Amino acid sequence: MVENENNLESNNTQDTFIKGSAWMTFGSIASRILGALYIIPWYAWMGNYGNIANALTARSYNIYSIFILISTAGIPGAIAKQVAKYNALNEYGIGRKLFKRGLLLMAILGIVSAAIMYFASPILASNGSQSDPRQVAVMRSLSFAILIIPILSIIRGYFQGYADMMPSAMSQFVEQLARVVWMLLTAFVIMQMQHGSYVHAVIQSNLAAAVGAIFGIGVLVWFLLARKSKLDYLVENSNNQIKVSTSSLFAEIIEQAIPFIIIDSGIQLFYLIDQYTFHPMIAQLVNASTDTIEGWYALFSLNANKLIMIIVSLASAMAVTAIPLLSAAHTQGDYKSISKQISNTLDLFLFIMVPASFGMAAIATPIYTVFYSYDPLGSSVLYLSSFTAISLGLFTVLMAILQGLSENGLAIKYLILGLIIKAVFQFPMIYLFKVYGPLLSTNLGMLIIIFLAIKHLDTKYRFKIGRTGRRFVGITAFSIGMFLVVEAVEKVLMLFLSPERRFPALTIVIIAVLAGAIFYGIVSLKTQLAQKIMGNKVEQILNKLHIRV
Repeated sequence: MVENENNLESNNTQDTFIKGSAWMTFGSIASRILGALYIIPWYAWMGNYGNIANALTARSYNIYSIFILISTAGIPGAIAKQVAKYNALNEYGIGRKLFKRGLLLMAILGIVSAAIMYFASPILASNGSQSDPRQVAVMRSLSFAILIIPILSIIRGYFQGYADMMPSAMSQFVEQLARVVWMLLTAFVIMQMQHGSYVHAVIQSNLAAAVGAIFGIGVLVWFLLARKSKLDYLVENSNNQIKVSTSSLFAEIIEQAIPFIIIDSGIQLFYLIDQYTFHPMIAQLVNASTDTIEGWYALFSLNANKLIMIIVSLASAMAVTAIPLLSAAHTQGDYKSISKQISNTLDLFLFIMVPASFGMAAIATPIYTVFYSYDPLGSSVLYLSSFTAISLGLFTVLMAILQGLSENGLAIKYLILGLIIKAVFQFPMIYLFKVYGPLLSTNLGMLIIIFLAIKHLDTKYRFKIGRTGRRFVGITAFSIGMFLVVEAVEKVLMLFLSPERRFPALTIVIIAVLAGAIFYGIVSLKTQLAQKIMGNKVEQILNKLHIRV
């Protein structure tokens, strides 16, 4: 009887994780796809200024992302973790109190952070050698979003603490939709109708972040009102055995938030090293104009990054889902559940991320043409970036697992070590491999972090590393097979269709991706790998579709 109950609880945990991951994956992927698709007309409307406009955007967004993390101070993630902790103890009232206190902190931090970014833009708008007036104006346009996004983020964190991922996913989608509409509308008016400055168009495109945030908050408020009676019932029926003062709540939020801000900014810190070192380092090695170097910087910092972040967002979705579940298990001292959750998280990540990365690499040339224009160098950078996505995604998931298990200090140590390795190898990699150098030094730093994190989790929590390793081998083998299938289909299609033109390239992408997805789907189902990783839901879907394997 006890065993049956344990199995039921284990299945419920896996179902909660799968369901949560599905919602967060929808939100992340849908918003990332929107964020990538807009670039097709936007880049075309910029004309000859496409890469320079992208470089301005990339530099601004790297700084903006850090300020967003500072202005939210990791509080949404901390709130999600702490709400899950108190919910597990049937102390829903404390979770609500945390949320209300967090809103106040968000308002204060948002105002302070927005002011700092606005007035410090002349200092921050540097390409490593000198300040750029264009960059200052673009960066300041993003500071307005920092006033609003902290409120948006903490409401998402509150829902995530209940393992309720749908509101976050829907708000993420609506936020991105509103943002993209504003970007395209203003870019078209400025560049195509008024024949104005590309800098003004980029400024309006960045201001779109604030517009999107307003719509995102509207969606979340609607969900809060729709779920009010259910949330009130849980609060009213809490144990109310734990008493926590307001000062204690603030201290608890800040204590949890500081590690979140450091760890969550990990990928951006790697990018900042590129932002402030690539230009001066490459300028020492080649004789090229400032705009040419900025164009090279845009190839990996935004052009390729915009596309690989579609698949990296898969990891982010799973990471957000894993934190509250691991936190609840850790609070209850359930090491068996922790071990199983770590294995499930890594298995699901590898099952989705590895083939997605291999697939992106296989179609690098035609998909780069679709989104930007035919560019052999840009396609080669995207090819390497596609494999880098695995490192970035695995880093994201492992850091989230350590956070959920209150291993924040260790995660920060790993991150610092990885950044040191990245910084040390940055110039040698750029010297040897030029524009590919930053990607290679990023991989070196990330792989060290990944190795140390997995080794620690295996030692302390004894998750099923052997099982995960075997599945990784199988997934990689299937992904390589899929890669070869996609490459073969692509080569055949290129006999009739040119990858140098947008619509023929799009046709190549669609057919090649379908062929690869069918191959991977068939082999993973035939070998029962999909069923083992995804659970009973795969069988249910196959039965509904009347598919037998």
